[in-house]
Amino acid sequence: MERITSFTVDHDLLEPGIYISRIDGDVTTYDLRTRKPNRGDYMTDLAMHSVEHMVATLIRNSEMRDDVLYFGPMGCQTGFYLLVRNADHQQVLRVLKQVLRDILAYEGPVYGASRKECGNYRNLDLQAAKTECRKYLDILESTPNIDFKYREA
Repeated sequence: MERITSFTVDHDLLEPGIYISRIDGDVTTYDLRTRKPNRGDYMTDLAMHSVEHMVATLIRNSEMRDDVLYFGPMGCQTGFYLLVRNADHQQVLRVLKQVLRDILAYEGPVYGASRKECGNYRNLDLQAAKTECRKYLDILESTPNIDFKYREA
């Protein structure tokens, strides 16, 4: 059985940040790594789900709306995937940072937090989303010259 691309990355070398996971034609998959893997510091289901609702809504309403294909959590609870068509890496980074800032400034219900809109609508909390988004924004803003590449072993 051939290993999938994401399993070829040495997770012991991953640091929080943003990486290009793969490029398939005009679709770029970004690895939005919010924490170092395998350290016991994982996102809770509540935080992960809440960030998913907030970021997915805002990024699909951003200037990149026509090119955003998917935003969702990694099963390992250490980050998210963002799939973008015709990606400009610097634009993605700029829009992502703005989305995170917008979440931090937002006061209101979590987007999609109703029974009709979500299959687990009670498992959403704006403060949990804000805590995760603040942590990730701090990581992105404190990393000068992001090159989007995974570290090699």
